[in-house]
Amino acid sequence: MLTNGKVLIAGGYDSGIDWNTAELYDPSTGLWTITGSMSYSRYFHTASVLTDGKILVAAGYDVTSGILNSAELYNSSTGAWTITASLTYGRHAHTACVLINGKVLVAGGVGISSSELYQP
Repeated sequence: MLTNGKVLIAGGYDSGIDWNTAELYDPSTGLWTITGSMSYSRYFHTASVLTDGKILVAAGYDVTSGILNSAELYNSSTGAWTITASLTYGRHAHTACVLINGKVLVAGGVGISSSELYQP
């Protein structure tokens, strides 16, 4: 959930196609709005709300490239995505959480037991 109360839905997979599109859901109105698209299609990724309100989308999988290590930042004020530093290892079906110091711990995934920190 974004700091403005809206919910960001980004990427996904359906019927052999992975998506880079994103939409915002406003629970107060029940309406969906299209927002900017990610640079890369992905699914089995994570999305973390950073302390500055931006959303970090990390890694995942895409049917063309396979396992991804790329990451992108979503700015809810502009609806734009920017590519940010990639993870050291590609991973999908992993987990991520924002730590009290503002860093993001990205851990695990299919066939990988390591973890790494993202510094915004």
